[in-house]
Amino acid sequence: MKADPNPEIPWGPVIRALEKWRGDLEDPSVSTVAEQYSRDPWAVLVSTILSLRTKDEVTLAASARLLKEAPGPAELYRLGEDAVARLAYPAGFYRTKAANLKKIAAILLDKYGGKVPSGMDELLALPGVGRKTANLVLIEAFDLPGICVDVHVHRICNRAGWIQSKTPEETETALRDCLPRRYWKGINALLVLYGQQTCRPVSPYCSRCVISGYCRRRGVEKSR
Repeated sequence: MKADPNPEIPWGPVIRALEKWRGDLEDPSVSTVAEQYSRDPWAVLVSTILSLRTKDEVTLAASARLLKEAPGPAELYRLGEDAVARLAYPAGFYRTKAANLKKIAAILLDKYGGKVPSGMDELLALPGVGRKTANLVLIEAFDLPGICVDVHVHRICNRAGWIQSKTPEETETALRDCLPRRYWKGINALLVLYGQQTCRPVSPYCSRCVISGYCRRRGVEKSR
């Protein structure tokens, strides 16, 4: 794992091109939930957990159902696990997520007075919470600096040749070394949307890419 051998990665032009491309596109699901619920940490945590391996439209619907019945950890704790699972369905791995949410609610009530903690270590200690989830909660709920790396961020940054890493965790570390801090919080939303619509995993739309001049196309064997 390492940053690009050329330390002068043109982050400013890259970010500006992506922001211009994004225009009025809707935010990813967790950002949308964060806005709808006034950055409530519980709502952000719930939607982030539901969003894992789940399409945005499913995440939004499941988050709305679950938060209506359980606007806080106390209300969720009182629900049966099967009831939580029914509300989370059809999010991916909804039964596992329901079990984790029940455990999280109990921990929050027992250790944090029903509040979601704002520290990375405390978040990572919660069941089912990895660095992607923890960073997104810190960014969206607490407006703290973090780099949320999902499959899109990991793929695009490596494909473009800005970094070389094998895992999302390594990607986060590499980006912390080379990405200016002012871009940390926004990089996920930009690259998630770009990865969904243009820089696809297989056969990306290189012909209409707005950052093609800054991309080395590593590993791209077929494109459109």
